[in-house]
Amino acid sequence: MTNPLSDALVSTQWLADHLDAPDVRVVDASWYMPAENKNARDFYDAEHIPGAVFFDIDDIAADDSAPLPHMMPDAIKFSAKVRKLGLGDGVRVVVYSQKGSALAACRAWWMLRHFGHHDVVVLDGGLPKWIAEGRPVTDAPTPPRERHFTARANSFLLREYDQVLSNVKTKREQLVDARAGERFRGEVDDPWGKSGHVPGSYNLPFTELLNTDGTFKSADEIKAAFDAAGVDLNKPIVASCGSGVTACVLAMGAYISGHKQVAVYDGSWAEWATTEDSPVDTGPA
Repeated sequence: MTNPLSDALVSTQWLADHLDAPDVRVVDASWYMPAENKNARDFYDAEHIPGAVFFDIDDIAADDSAPLPHMMPDAIKFSAKVRKLGLGDGVRVVVYSQKGSALAACRAWWMLRHFGHHDVVVLDGGLPKWIAEGRPVTDAPTPPRERHFTARANSFLLREYDQVLSNVKTKREQLVDARAGERFRGEVDDPWGKSGHVPGSYNLPFTELLNTDGTFKSADEIKAAFDAAGVDLNKPIVASCGSGVTACVLAMGAYISGHKQVAVYDGSWAEWATTEDSPVDTGPA
């Protein structure tokens, strides 16, 4: 079923029609999990959409003071990094991934929104769909076009450890975990140490929101997936995952379904599992 594109997604045809527009910037925000043993930058250097710049979440989206991967940086560092890529005021940013619509493309979309840049969209289906349709790719470097970026952080879209810990008791927000069911239930060894999930959280694997070709499912199908997981889209939601990347796929899915203010627990399970005395549950939600 084809997804009727929301204001957070564009089709490959739209991008092809606007690829040379002066106010459009294309971003490859690909990232691979450590276990995949792949380097997204190497793939970008070999093959990317013409004009695309590389958004390295382990560099741009990294707080050097935090021991965890790609934690949200401060506004000054973020602005300095992205403006060198030509991302800034007055341009539409189109983000894609080498793995379809998911993963770090949605993370980059969420980060840009957090820092106040709302004219940002994800390419539905990403690079695989673009290539499958016979559209052009290149290995040519994209010349830098520095542009001013005005950062206006929206703290509503971000949750930190203490807020999530407090929510275990208050249950004011629904914490939705994007990890695979076996990790959520604690049935397998977890790369971050503790196995299981934050008490009271819900499980909705991010893959449930995507079609086999990497595009997002329709708004109705996504709503049905949230419903099946026990999540009420009319109530506050915080998305979580392993290290804050696939949680942003849930945030995008909720956005497509009309719930546009989903927050992301930045540290996610990487922080929760490595923090002493963090309460953990196992089994189903």
